[in-house]
Amino acid sequence: MMLRIQSPEGTRRVDIDNLAVTRELFEKVLNAFETIEYPFTLYSRRDKSQEIASSDTKTLASYGLKHGDMIFLSPIAGAVQHVEQPTDNGKAKNQISNTLLSVSTPTPSMPGSKIPIRSTVEEDQVDLLLQKMDGTVKRKRDPKNCLHGDNSSCIHCLPLEPYDASYLKDLNVKHMSFNAYLRKLSSGLDGGKYANLDNISCRIKPGCTGHPPWPKGVCSKCQPKAITLNSQPYRHVDNIVFENPNLVEQFLHYWRVTGRQRIGFLYGKFDVHLDVPLGIKGTVAAIYEPPQESTRDSVRLLPDSRQSVVDRLAAKLGLSCIGWIFTDLVAEDVSKGTVRNFRNAETHFLSAQECVMAGHFQSLHPNPCRFSSDGYFGSKFVTVCVTGDAQNQVHMEGYQVSNQCQALVRDECLVPTKDAPELAFARQSTAEKYIPDVYYKEKDAYGNEVTREARPLPVEYLLVDVPVSTPLEPVFTFAAGSHKPFPVENRPIDGHLQDVSALASYLNQFSRHRFIDAASDFHFLIYIATMDMLPLMESMDPLLEAIRSKDAALANEWASGDQWSTVLQLLAHADQMSTTGQPMEEGTAGDATGTPWTCLHCTFINMPNLSSCEICNLPHQI
Repeated sequence: MMLRIQSPEGTRRVDIDNLAVTRELFEKVLNAFETIEYPFTLYSRRDKSQEIASSDTKTLASYGLKHGDMIFLSPIAGAVQHVEQPTDNGKAKNQISNTLLSVSTPTPSMPGSKIPIRSTVEEDQVDLLLQKMDGTVKRKRDPKNCLHGDNSSCIHCLPLEPYDASYLKDLNVKHMSFNAYLRKLSSGLDGGKYANLDNISCRIKPGCTGHPPWPKGVCSKCQPKAITLNSQPYRHVDNIVFENPNLVEQFLHYWRVTGRQRIGFLYGKFDVHLDVPLGIKGTVAAIYEPPQESTRDSVRLLPDSRQSVVDRLAAKLGLSCIGWIFTDLVAEDVSKGTVRNFRNAETHFLSAQECVMAGHFQSLHPNPCRFSSDGYFGSKFVTVCVTGDAQNQVHMEGYQVSNQCQALVRDECLVPTKDAPELAFARQSTAEKYIPDVYYKEKDAYGNEVTREARPLPVEYLLVDVPVSTPLEPVFTFAAGSHKPFPVENRPIDGHLQDVSALASYLNQFSRHRFIDAASDFHFLIYIATMDMLPLMESMDPLLEAIRSKDAALANEWASGDQWSTVLQLLAHADQMSTTGQPMEEGTAGDATGTPWTCLHCTFINMPNLSSCEICNLPHQI
């Protein structure tokens, strides 16, 4: 028979046999209401005069329940079900008693929020901090409009909500913060109980058995919904801050020398942004440049075997990869230092290819969110473009792509066009892959809002602006001084190569008693962690902790250890051999017959008369 279950979560139907025990009814009710996270009791009457107890002996027929009857579900605060075991005399005495105990149910951390918690994922610390904050915008007493005393409030001085549209417009903030958006979802009478933070899926749901698999069949249950692109009202990051101008200048130095474009990954951390209600800012402390092939018009990333090591090293320093940066610069007047301005409202801000790449990176770095059943929602990964502004000066623009764009890129539904960088294209379904319909809305010549198919698609529907800035007082996570910095990795030009000679020249600038000054360089740390002759990553934990805590004594203690002492001996021997330039004695580098020898560090095959490697300058015998 079919029973109707009425509850504060709505009404559901369950199918059950009239001879089934009441315990099975409770189990079916729990399956029907997947969002219920509290204990409850069932009643056969609306006035709660006849309770249905969960039992392994009593059947539904004993309560007089018939097909189509209504059952009423009522929550009980702090109640749990306890099943008594059979007694010693063998009698079936399974009785359910509602015992008032303290139940550790998940409580929302946001004030007044009833958004259901659907995952146990560990969120970022900045999100946990913002969820505990009040978030309202305090206003002072207006001397003209406020006619009350100091201990009272009125509509002219009451605090504003963090998502107040007029206040954000006065601040010239186009998108509210993500945590302010969560407060808006929980601002209604239901407290956000029905808020939906599920990620968009553009793929056919697997496991549908009612028809053959695609392309032979598809139904409304497994078919993804059509997507209508809308401007995203919120953003996950509200500001991008570079700690000091030296970070960008060092990154731009490659373009200034070669005229070729460059890509780098931003490493930093997320903090509370006080200029936007419940805002988040990404603070950049270092830029890592991966292997790449670049020209004056394009950049192609190459496989990077050191990426995992860089991420581990950054994590031990309290940093993570928070975004990527790329240049799109064309010199206009070299003598004046001006560049061309070709990214504006008349052309494009980000090309379709760059939007696709940003969506790919955002999918690789999802934002952990316990209010989503997937454990993540959107991404905090940012995109920074270095290009020319209206005054033909070098400036930075920050962006993110919307969650809709991120889903389209992740499911391989969006591709760039060949000739128009400002247009993307939604792919069409093929026999191998089903693509949902994608639409966008615009106004026609008569001012009417019309829906158009996203073939092609203007990329401004996919973008979210993120301001980029530098602080008035520069901050240095890594030490900065008058010394020459260590060469940046993966730069195949003279003066920028990372090798033994560059390492020796860099260390000669520092006193051995101030090793922390030499080690406080992100590119130096990456090199010694991954160098071919003696990678030190597995033994660098004390050094990274010393840099993180600015502990010079701990850094000197690590430098006096065996690993770093071995590196210094190799550098000293390499310097001695390069200074003397004398051929080695017979029987040391090659054997008596003059056989060429292979370097144990870089595998280069050297001539028998050389005592050190011709490529890495390391000695033949250590």
